[in-house]
Order: sequence, then structure tokens, then C-alpha cells
Amino acid sequence: MFGVILFRLLILALMIFLIVKTIKYIANPKRKLELAHEQKQFYFWDIHENVRKNFLLTYKGVLFEGEKYLGTTDNAFEVVSVFIWAKDPDKLQGLEREDFLKIQEEVKKHYPNARIDWKNPIRNFLNKTE
Repeated sequence: MFGVILFRLLILALMIFLIVKTIKYIANPKRKLELAHEQKQFYFWDIHENVRKNFLLTYKGVLFEGEKYLGTTDNAFEVVSVFIWAKDPDKLQGLEREDFLKIQEEVKKHYPNARIDWKNPIRNFLNKTE
């Protein structure tokens, strides 16, 4: 009798554990980033509270990384500078100036006081087309 109850509790605990793990997997932002990257959609992943942690974003199948720098504004310490680069520059083929402006616009939504700079080869491309 006691063994049956213990076995049922064990099964119940296992089911709860599996449900929690499944929910965590589905809600995982890294997984959402990978899925958006595969589907060539836009997705911005960032731990906003942690300035030391770089953000990742995907746009049209290209994965970008951004490095944040903390500084002062008139009222507070905020992210004042962001450097962005492509993780795989070979995948930049087909992107146009408007695409990079759209990415800048999205980053500005998260960090309105930041100056956005691009690393090469994107910086050279944007300087040529200005």
C-alpha cells in the first residue's frame, strides 16, 4: 500500500518536472533567437539589466552582436555607446543600407541615448553610401 502511494507521488513529481522543463524550453529567449535566425526574421535578445552582457539580434538570416558601454547622461548612468558587428560577415550579401538603418532604429528603441557604431566591413559600406 505504501509502495503504491510512493510510486504515484514519484510519477506525479516526474510529470510536474517534465512540464516545468518544457515550459522553460519553450520560453527560452536563446531558442527564440535561433528560431528567428532560421526563419530569417527579426529578433532582439538582450539582458537589459546587465551592461556587461552583449546583446544578439538576428535580421534577414544574419546574426549580429552588439557591445554596450555605460556612460553618463544628464540625469543618470545609461548605455551611451553601442558597437555592432556581424557574427558571420559572409552572410551580409544582399543587405542594403536601409536594412542597417532599420537595425539601428530597433537598437535605439532599447537604448535611446546610445550612439551606434558599426564595425568593419559594415562601417565602410555605410560610409561609402552616405
